[in-house]
Amino acid sequence: MAVMTDRDGAGGIRREASDTGTAVVELRRYRLHPGKRETLIDLFDREFVETQEAVGMRVIGQFRDLDAPNDFVWLRGFADMQSRAAALQTFYAGPVWATHKDVANGTMINSDNVLLLRPATPQTGFAAPTEERPRPAGPHGQPGLIVATICYLAPRTDGAFATFFEETLQPLLRQASATVLAAFVTEKGPNTFPRLPVREGETVFAWLSSFPGLPAYESHLAALARSDEWVRKALPEMDRRTWRPNEVSRLMPTGRSLLHG
Repeated sequence: MAVMTDRDGAGGIRREASDTGTAVVELRRYRLHPGKRETLIDLFDREFVETQEAVGMRVIGQFRDLDAPNDFVWLRGFADMQSRAAALQTFYAGPVWATHKDVANGTMINSDNVLLLRPATPQTGFAAPTEERPRPAGPHGQPGLIVATICYLAPRTDGAFATFFEETLQPLLRQASATVLAAFVTEKGPNTFPRLPVREGETVFAWLSSFPGLPAYESHLAALARSDEWVRKALPEMDRRTWRPNEVSRLMPTGRSLLHG
């Protein structure tokens, strides 16, 4: 079960208020030197989870990208842009980052591929956790699979796309056995912590879905391919609304990821 979700029991987002601690979300993708991903994951899960949360952030999920063996992807959340600035300043000026930054930075080719997001509607963010995070050395359950889909849009069309997603795409995804966890649009406010760059000047819509594992995801894709409504109506309309092909990432949660399948 994905513990950060707020499900309606039918594979979608329940219509309740989102977790206020993740009203702003960073989707971060790091490109790493070959062979260094496990080094960073071990360090991150041991040193950078509770220590970030102690200063006001929420570490939502950490992942291995199955299609990019040198990429590490993670999500963290904040209550708002002002608290984001304060939390990041405290952490990156603090002793934990000072102790471990050389090892962490040494694994990375770049760390600037960051989307700053907010829930598409008040109901489509992450819900509060319902389970405790696994301990660093404790037993870990089956991680499942998280799939992140990013749609690149024309400026000022994210609201219309959010409606299209809710009314057209999400019901078809649910019929094909996806659990839609959350949906986001670009946070348009200025970056309140310029020391960490984010991708600016883009308009995106992103959603995350969970599956018990790769076979379930492959069955989901097969079900969509058999859906006349998806193939003949939803896909052409989505193509019309997007500027380039969607970016789809198959993400395997790490052992301590709060978000999992």
